[in-house]
Amino acid sequence: MTFCSDVQVEPLAGTAKQESVYVLFEWPMAWSRDVLDGRTFGPGLTAKLKAKLKGVAGLQLIRRPGRAGHERGTGHFRCFVVWAREGLVQDYVLNGPEDILDLDLEHPTGTCLPLVLVCTHAKRDACCAIKGRPLAASLACEFEETVWETSHTKGHRFAPSVLLMPWGYSFGRLNVDAGRELVGKALHGEYFYPANRGSGLTTPQGQVAELAVARQLLDASETLHYGDLTVDAVDAARNGVVVRHRDGRAWDVELEEKEASGIVSSCGDEPKTSSYFAARRVRILRAASQDAARG
Repeated sequence: MTFCSDVQVEPLAGTAKQESVYVLFEWPMAWSRDVLDGRTFGPGLTAKLKAKLKGVAGLQLIRRPGRAGHERGTGHFRCFVVWAREGLVQDYVLNGPEDILDLDLEHPTGTCLPLVLVCTHAKRDACCAIKGRPLAASLACEFEETVWETSHTKGHRFAPSVLLMPWGYSFGRLNVDAGRELVGKALHGEYFYPANRGSGLTTPQGQVAELAVARQLLDASETLHYGDLTVDAVDAARNGVVVRHRDGRAWDVELEEKEASGIVSSCGDEPKTSSYFAARRVRILRAASQDAARG
């Protein structure tokens, strides 16, 4: 059987899940195909959760990797509220999913707590279980408190698919060695470029542009941390994006739109042709300020 993630004709950059606030709720019981379709938490509670989260936050169900993650009984459940723009995580222990309705999702608070979420959502797509579960299990052996299995992260075709919190970056096609490096760097807030699909805080164009700038800086042996780069403006008319560094530097990234054929978006789907953005040119607009350079 050929899985959708075996067909690698599309670049990773620009495919990240877009979200700025996340609720990560530990749920060791079964996950339905869509965790808010009414079959995971029942129709009544699901309707209330949808109303609570709509336009405010995305919901990811999480569990510990391996058999232990499925065998936990009811009682107390970990829950993390993530504000990706601020790079903050607030950790809670809830009595059940109904307690999500009482969470404050409007006022960022907490600490910078790295969390690595590996998609293992088998009912959504076979790739997520077949390729995600072994990766999650391997990484959890070394980083037990950091790594979780999670529900759909967008992009089965990039399995193993990973979300990195609290910064909201998506990654794909990770092997175990790359996963270890990603987690190791994340514990220090350091930017990981290989397999990086982009930041969920910006558009596909912004994701591609930021990654192009990051690549230049890392190739120049600079140390880069999550939050150093932000997308300032996207000019769709000319496919141009301005990316800024916290030290004052800025770049204009010129993009071009291309096509990739043979994309299988999910296992069992027919191949299709789709467009994507690629960086054509990166031009510096502003050098670092003297104060930043001295710092």
